[in-house]
Amino acid sequence: MPPTHSRLPERPLRADARDNRRRLLEAARDTFIERGPGASLEEIARRAGTGIATLYRRFPDRRALIREVVLDALRSTAEEARQAAGEEPDPFAALARYMHRAIDVRAPAVIPALLGQIPSDDEEIASARQAGLTAIQALADAAHQAGALRPDVTSGDIGMLTVRLSRSLPGEFPPEVSYHLSHRHLGLVIDGLRTTARQDAELDGPALTLTDLGQLPPPQTQTPGP
Repeated sequence: MPPTHSRLPERPLRADARDNRRRLLEAARDTFIERGPGASLEEIARRAGTGIATLYRRFPDRRALIREVVLDALRSTAEEARQAAGEEPDPFAALARYMHRAIDVRAPAVIPALLGQIPSDDEEIASARQAGLTAIQALADAAHQAGALRPDVTSGDIGMLTVRLSRSLPGEFPPEVSYHLSHRHLGLVIDGLRTTARQDAELDGPALTLTDLGQLPPPQTQTPGP
């Protein structure tokens, strides 16, 4: 039977163990984005600067690692949105800050790549996903109420834009160049989100909300090996 993910409270990790865990999650995130959920665990350990035994001490198998990467990405998304709302007095500036930070933490790139590997009845993942949706919705609502965000732009548009701009460019673009271009292109997009942007015609396509996106089934991918 698959694990239910009900757990006893974990003891706090030592500082070195926390650092190893963080580096493994970041390496796994980047490797899964580049190579998909079947990426080599040995490569992940190497990129994190640890041995494969350290990876398995923290994450007993591939499924557990994938789950923790998704959970970390979802929590990072919600935290970045909450921090932007709490620290930026201007609602549109808060929204723009969140979008740039979402690219930095790469959450919008890794979540779509891995969400299909997570059982649909995982309550902790569902709760973290809803917390992120709620926080992003609050940013969009505040920018709308301030009259700064185009009225025909939905919170779903915000979410999908960060997904598109977080992904690496195809071909031989070096990762660092792709990263900086993501922020450059996001700056262009953000100007188009303002109410002061030209609105000569209605936007094409469906005006999806974050609720609509949350109800879409995750992409089904082939189950990777151990």
